[in-house]
Amino acid sequence: MKKVKILNKLSEAGVIGVVRGKTKKEALEISKALVSGGVYGIELTFTVPEAASAIRELRDEYLAHPQVVVGAGTVLDATTARLAIDAGAEYIVSPSFDASTAEICNLYQIPYLPGALTITEMTVALKAGVDIIKLFPGSAVGPSYIKAVKAPLPHANIMPTGGVNYDNLEDWIKAGAVAVGAGSNLTHPFKGATMKDVAETARKFVTRYKELKAND
Repeated sequence: MKKVKILNKLSEAGVIGVVRGKTKKEALEISKALVSGGVYGIELTFTVPEAASAIRELRDEYLAHPQVVVGAGTVLDATTARLAIDAGAEYIVSPSFDASTAEICNLYQIPYLPGALTITEMTVALKAGVDIIKLFPGSAVGPSYIKAVKAPLPHANIMPTGGVNYDNLEDWIKAGAVAVGAGSNLTHPFKGATMKDVAETARKFVTRYKELKAND
C-alpha cells in the first residue's frame, strides 16, 4: 500500500524537479522555490553535499503538504539507497539499473526509478519490479523513442529525464510519458536567476504540463 500511495503521488505531481546544488543550502533553496511554483515532485541528487540531511529537512518541511513527494537522485548503490530511505526519501532514482538497489527498495516498499535506454535494459528493470523507468538521457533519443518502446512494451511507464524543456514538453506528453524529469531547464532558466525566477519558471512549466495532460 505504501508503494502504491507514493506512485500515485508521483503520477499526480507529473513534473519531477531534479535538484543539484553546490551546497546543501542552495539545494534546499531551489527545492523550496520549485514547490512554491507548483512542482511537487522533488528529486534531490546525492551529488549535493549532505544530501541525506537535506532530504530529511525537506521531508520535515513538507509533512503537512501531502502533495509534495521527496526522493533521492543519482543513487548508485544499495548503501546509498538505504541512507536515503532512512533520511525519509519516498522514492529512489538512479542513472542506471542496479539489482541490489532494486532489492532494497522492494524490501522497504519504496519506488525505484532507474535510468534505462535500450529495450534490454528496460526489460531487466521491469523483471526486477520497477514501476517507472527513467528514460535517460532523453535528449539522446527524443520523444518518438517512447512510442517505439511502447510497441513491444506497452505496459512500461516511461519518465524521460535529460533534455526535457518547456518547448518540447508537448512532444513528450503526446508520445506517452507518464511523467517528466527536468533539471537545469527547470531550476536554472538563465544565468543569475534568483529563487523567485526559479519559482516562476516552475509555475509556467507545471501549468503547461497540466494543460497538456488535460488534453491528452
